[in-house]
Amino acid sequence: MSSSAPSGASPRPVRVLLVEDDELMRRSFTVALERYGYEVDAAADGLAGLELFRDGSFDLLILDVMLPGLDGIGLCRRVRETSLVPVLMMSARGDGLDVVAGLEAGADDYVVKPVDTYVLVARIRSLLRRAAYAPAPGPEHAADGGPPPEGEVLVFGELSIDTGGMEVFISGSPVALTPTELKLLLEFAAHPGIVLERHTLLRNVWDYGWDGDSRVVDLCVQRLRRKLGRERIETVRGFGYKLRR
Repeated sequence: MSSSAPSGASPRPVRVLLVEDDELMRRSFTVALERYGYEVDAAADGLAGLELFRDGSFDLLILDVMLPGLDGIGLCRRVRETSLVPVLMMSARGDGLDVVAGLEAGADDYVVKPVDTYVLVARIRSLLRRAAYAPAPGPEHAADGGPPPEGEVLVFGELSIDTGGMEVFISGSPVALTPTELKLLLEFAAHPGIVLERHTLLRNVWDYGWDGDSRVVDLCVQRLRRKLGRERIETVRGFGYKLRR
């Protein structure tokens, strides 16, 4: 059977790996996501999820924090050793240390259980938009400057950003960024030297239409600093962050 789709065929469905140990939740999430057109592979523990991840090609991962065998934090770290695939963490404690640990491990976003299906799908769609993000000028960016024009190479000292190839370099060496990290960096690069408040970054990068958890921003900035150098993104206390010119 040929692997190529016939002319005019619909694009392949988005493949999601769901790792959730609660059987009822796992089945419920699977059925709900399939109704939205996603193709879902599910696992009940971290080690089984890691095996599925290594055997398949997924567009997005949804990982529960509390998993038997290998927890969601450890699984996220293992995934990040080889892949930049978007990762959404699910936590039963919205203000717990597990949220921070998941984001530090490389997750892009998180939701708190119990979570309504429409909220889960909204976060999935936001992550997938980031993964396919290609900056281009448009009216929606006219007021705030928006992302840089497609194809432009932006240079900030040893840091260079190819906005056409979606590649980042430090002193000519490529730097691997997750889609969220890349979009956050592009948001800073569109406003060099300008302080961006956390709620602005939540809206423009994470697509939050309401006040979200600013820890998501803080921890993603920390990850960017580890990869690009701490001096490149400056904290302006009480306000937010800015990319040094």
